[in-house]
Amino acid sequence: QVQLVESGGGLVQPGGSLRLSCAASGSIFSINRMGWYRQAPGKERELVAASTSGGTTNYADSVKGRFTISRDNAKNTVYLQMNSLKPEDTAVYYCDADGFRTSGSLVLPFYYWGQGTQVTVSS
Repeated sequence: QVQLVESGGGLVQPGGSLRLSCAASGSIFSINRMGWYRQAPGKERELVAASTSGGTTNYADSVKGRFTISRDNAKNTVYLQMNSLKPEDTAVYYCDADGFRTSGSLVLPFYYWGQGTQVTVSS
């Protein structure tokens, strides 16, 4: 199995910054894509940013120029640096990952979500 654990959420004033981390652990063979999503109350979960193992990144239009996704492949960790935060960024932030895991002598695909971390932007 593979586990994803997010950290770094909290309360921040408008204009402030936060850095989220998501560490993957378990029987990982390789990770392809890691991403960040968010879900605000009463709204659907939406993609914030994603990164592939090849270095390709993509961002939601609403966060371009303010958020930066990065990865430490040696640590199986993805980060989300969030700057110039706005009240509308308030949400639970989730990471996801897909790749391959080991199971005995087998190599199997996986796709998992983390449990989420709350980000609140308020004065």
